[in-house]
Amino acid sequence: MPLPELFLQELKARSDLAEIASSYVSLKRSGRNLVGLCPFHSEKSPSFNIYPENGSFYCFGCGAGGDVITFVRRIENLDYMEAIRFLAQRAGMQVPEAEADNGMARLRTRIMEINRETARFYYSVLNSDAGREGREYFGRRALKPETVRHFGLGYSPASRFALVDLLERKGYTPNEMILANVAFQSRNGKAVDRFFGRVMFPIIDLRGNVVAFGGRTLGDDKPKYLNTSETPAFSKGGMLFALNFAKNCNTGRLILCEGYMDVIALHQAGFQEAVATLGTSLTPAQARLMARYAKEIVVCYDSDEPGQKAASRAIPILRDAGLIVRVLTVEGGKDPDEYIKANGPVKFKQLLDSCGNDVEYRLQKAKQGRNLQNPEQRVEYLNAASSILSTLENRIEQEVYAGRLAQEAGIATSAVMSQIQVFGKRNRKKQIKKQFQAAQRQAAGLQDRVNPEKAENLRAAVAEEALIAHLLKFPESAGKITFSLPPEKFITAFNRRVYAIIVGRITDGKSVGLAELSEEFTMDEISSIARILAAQDGITLTGQDVQEYISIISQENDKKMINRDESIRAEEIEDYLKRLRQQKK
Repeated sequence: MPLPELFLQELKARSDLAEIASSYVSLKRSGRNLVGLCPFHSEKSPSFNIYPENGSFYCFGCGAGGDVITFVRRIENLDYMEAIRFLAQRAGMQVPEAEADNGMARLRTRIMEINRETARFYYSVLNSDAGREGREYFGRRALKPETVRHFGLGYSPASRFALVDLLERKGYTPNEMILANVAFQSRNGKAVDRFFGRVMFPIIDLRGNVVAFGGRTLGDDKPKYLNTSETPAFSKGGMLFALNFAKNCNTGRLILCEGYMDVIALHQAGFQEAVATLGTSLTPAQARLMARYAKEIVVCYDSDEPGQKAASRAIPILRDAGLIVRVLTVEGGKDPDEYIKANGPVKFKQLLDSCGNDVEYRLQKAKQGRNLQNPEQRVEYLNAASSILSTLENRIEQEVYAGRLAQEAGIATSAVMSQIQVFGKRNRKKQIKKQFQAAQRQAAGLQDRVNPEKAENLRAAVAEEALIAHLLKFPESAGKITFSLPPEKFITAFNRRVYAIIVGRITDGKSVGLAELSEEFTMDEISSIARILAAQDGITLTGQDVQEYISIISQENDKKMINRDESIRAEEIEDYLKRLRQQKK
């Protein structure tokens, strides 16, 4: 059942979007609105807008938009009901739970419960006779019992039905286990344990919920590491291993590692600000998440070739999130875990405190394998270095490194700065071209995944969107508009559904703000409605404007009807053309 209307209205009144967003984003006043750097994608120029008049937000860079509920859902990675509870707790309100629960929220809750029971099971197995192999492995990795307990590490037994049978006895269905990704369906249709014969690493979110697992094989099975796939409770691209612990360090720094064991070894050695990605390359969402808890990131990947390539890929993503980046290269080709075992925490801290920034790291990489005594290779290095420095926004920073390069190569600093400017112009030209092409595609509806019919029906879709925005601003005008334009006349299916729901709510005497619509639409759909409102911000339609948009939709609807119906009579076509001529007079 939907939430009570009065509850939603009070929650909205007590949850000021600008106030909530300002704890995540630095906002500045721009006329009637507020602007800032978008928290949902990396950008250098602010394109994130808040519209206090209607309580909505929209980013013109990435297309994220909505109301305060959608904002919390996106920023905290919550489902609809979790966001409602988050806001209600903040506002000191009680959620009417009996009416609130929906299918997806119930499923997420069940998956969380399954994960919690699964983590307990793996931990108990590790500490039983069946977990001897797992205990021996952690012993070889020099993990203390208190570290194993702190991270909730476990062991999945070799039996293919141990977990499934336990969960079934606790009342969970095979389908729920499969959706939680702790089991899969075998060829004979039976649920089978997904993890077996592996040491297990629970992945815990920022609220302390077990949301997924990583499992490392102790044999020759492939893959070496097996991770939970995407589930209704887990998105690997938006989470970091051990951030639930690291966020409490308050050092202003995070150490970014490649794997679970590196992180656990660092925590055990006293470096509790260590985190890791979850079996994937670093994503912009993970970088933005780190930026909420730290100003500086030390990239501490393995010193082998794949690790160094991964570090090079991570640097621009972290920089784009506004983070200061330093790179720690572990000596002797070791990973952080091996280095600490061989040299101890004090040596590692010295390495950590002395590591260079990402610019020095990239310049060093550009120099590797090049003989600077050879003129051709010296030119190659200077060009590669100039290209790197062209990505820096700070002119002083550019000049400092340009001076070093010039001294190293025996040339004038002005020559290096000149080359940096050449690369900088190229970069800006590419960026402008990319932005222009994206704007063109958006204007033509070519990028509209929510309303894919828009591109082929642009004239009608633009008119539909204008009327939707008008109704959201002035719901009292619904009677006149719907008399001339019932929902079935809308051309595009998405706009038709939005219009029908808005009109239905107005007819029933209900509010039609984005907060009230959030339950009816997905986050992407709410973003699309927010885009419609943002496009019409500051525009008030006159009665004549409204009539013109109604006429456009009616004309396009008539055209569609004629094209669809091959048996339409000649006099009906003539009647349509006569109406069209009258409208043009």
